[in-house]
Amino acid sequence: MSDAETASKPVTTGARQARRRIPTRYLVLALIFVITSVNYADRSSLSITGSSLQRELGFSTVQLGYVFSAFSWAYVLAQLPGGLLLDRFGARRIYALSLGLWTLVTAAVSLVGLITTPVLVALILVFALRLLLGVFESPAFPANARIATTWFPTAERGRATAVFNSAQYFATALFAPVMGWVTHEFGWRWVFVLLGVLGLALTVLWLRWMDSPAGHRRVTPAELDAIVSGGGLVDLEPGKSRGEHSRAPLGRRRIARIFGTRALWGVYLSQYAVNALTYFFITWFPVYLVKGRGLSLLQVGFVAALPALCGFLGGLAGGFFSDTLLRRGRSLTLARKLPSILGMALATSIALCTFTDSSALIVAIMTLAFFGKGLGSLGWAITTDIAPPEATSFVSSTMNAFGNIAGIVTPIVIGYTVQATGSFAVALWFVAAHGLLAVLALAVMGPIQRIRFDER
Repeated sequence: MSDAETASKPVTTGARQARRRIPTRYLVLALIFVITSVNYADRSSLSITGSSLQRELGFSTVQLGYVFSAFSWAYVLAQLPGGLLLDRFGARRIYALSLGLWTLVTAAVSLVGLITTPVLVALILVFALRLLLGVFESPAFPANARIATTWFPTAERGRATAVFNSAQYFATALFAPVMGWVTHEFGWRWVFVLLGVLGLALTVLWLRWMDSPAGHRRVTPAELDAIVSGGGLVDLEPGKSRGEHSRAPLGRRRIARIFGTRALWGVYLSQYAVNALTYFFITWFPVYLVKGRGLSLLQVGFVAALPALCGFLGGLAGGFFSDTLLRRGRSLTLARKLPSILGMALATSIALCTFTDSSALIVAIMTLAFFGKGLGSLGWAITTDIAPPEATSFVSSTMNAFGNIAGIVTPIVIGYTVQATGSFAVALWFVAAHGLLAVLALAVMGPIQRIRFDER
């Protein structure tokens, strides 16, 4: 063998290994999927433990509804500051701080009532901790959207946002049975201890491994060029800019331009409607199964996993369907709207639960409805398609703020209607109506295109 042949052999082997190498952006997506799963487990933990916590601490049904809503009051109000912090300091630092703080607050819930505590004091403590959870989790989804915009080409962004958004369903499918079992065997406090340990481990992993595309040690020049040429905005993170986008601060004209965009108001309204179904599922659904259908807490953990699993599959299907339409030459508007409208129309089937007393049929209907909700949950993909490079986190945060007003309204309305009527029938019709609201908002939102500022 000649010297030239010998020299070329390792290069060929290295090239083959490079071709088999998993792109770094997929590992980034896997990491934010896992973090988002724990994020949703944290915020939905109270729904699984709610019946036990309510009984031990002495909360009424209406008081429990307010506790369920506490997260969203703070979550909505903290969205804008969270988005501005992300645009100023980047996702890596703000996400790490957010993850560490929300983990500590989650773990602290386990301490409430360890010593004899009046009901009002326990109520204030749990309410306050849920408020803090909302504040500290507020940057998470805007950070996810920012990371998707930074790391993924446009033609892959529907799938990327669908994957991290579907983590909310995966979290319930995975954690609801575990949390139900832990609550049944060891008590509700240990659920919050378990989530605290998971969150702290993920905080350490994030800080040690995560970086921007331009600065990540694992990203190859070929992958970086593929992201940039496909429309990924790799220079969003502070200190990593390749100089392609302006970093000028937002002013009144730019903010007015953002809020004057018709498509953005369409996604605001549709995200509100989508989240109404989300918050029914992560707050009152387990309580509905216990009090309305007579299931045991252990059964609820497994039953709640079925609609969640189908919501997860629907979420992935919506993202892949959207990107497939885009690759086949369909317009961005059609590729994002069609799965969204079909899915949210299907989600209205939740109202059919009021026509049957069969628990098995009710679970089947819920499963169908939440598959539709998953299919139609493309609000984050649309937001990353619309947001200007200079204000990706600002736009994501405002969308998330509008959407999560549903987290305030839905638990409280359901709490009052259940207490007033003694059943969940009105509550289910209330939730189903939001599916129609989403369809209407998506239908009239106009074309989907990125906002560009006039710099003249």
